[in-house]
Amino acid sequence: MIKGKNALVTGSTSGLGLAVVEGLARAGCNVMVHGLEPASAVAEQVAALTRDHGVEIGYHQADLSTMAGVEGLIAASRKRLGTLDILVNNAVTRHFARVEDYPTEKWDQALAVNLSAAFHAIRLTLPDMRAKKWGRIINMASVYSSFAVANRVDYVTTKTALIGMTRVVALENVDLDITCNAVCPGAIHTPYSEAKIVDLMKAENLGRAAAERKFLEVRQPTGRFIAAEGVADLVVFLCGPNARDITGSTMPIDAGWTAG
Repeated sequence: MIKGKNALVTGSTSGLGLAVVEGLARAGCNVMVHGLEPASAVAEQVAALTRDHGVEIGYHQADLSTMAGVEGLIAASRKRLGTLDILVNNAVTRHFARVEDYPTEKWDQALAVNLSAAFHAIRLTLPDMRAKKWGRIINMASVYSSFAVANRVDYVTTKTALIGMTRVVALENVDLDITCNAVCPGAIHTPYSEAKIVDLMKAENLGRAAAERKFLEVRQPTGRFIAAEGVADLVVFLCGPNARDITGSTMPIDAGWTAG
């Protein structure tokens, strides 16, 4: 059981991150929510999560492209919840461009948010986990950790690197009940994918269903989005006692995308 454990989910005010927060809260965890929005913008959401699940839910605004932002988030989480038992590195930024056209400042930002922030969050939370001899670290990688796609050098590079980080952290902590795994979702219906579908509808004068099919046809063989709740359930399982021997693993949840 993970009831009463303290968790931090980065990048968690919407989409997959929010689904993971809800899954952990439903399982009885106290959770720190993180985002770029001011606290006033998510106050209602945080209050609803607290009310619905009867656990402690906090929120901290932080820019994870900076060391100060990561350190501040960890410090705020400890202050609000106590030492962290579960860390889910979900925060991400992305930019679309060919390598020769890619803005260098966007590259630096992607490395900082998608990769370095995860490293520093792990580095800062591991001592407490090791002191308690228990911890669960989940790095949210991607189907793009397994293969490349044009115009997404930042996302493919950083999500692939997360796999290597996951394996090292796992091996360094096999002496205790501390695991580190990577979850690799396919296409999820998030604000990002919704924006792409709306763009398709406008650019090609398509109806909603046709635009969604076009978005998914080159991705998932099932032709449907991965349910964010299903990914959240996998995260919750990986945090539980029956998953203590699953560590250093890369776990796809992509409706057969990488099987072809």
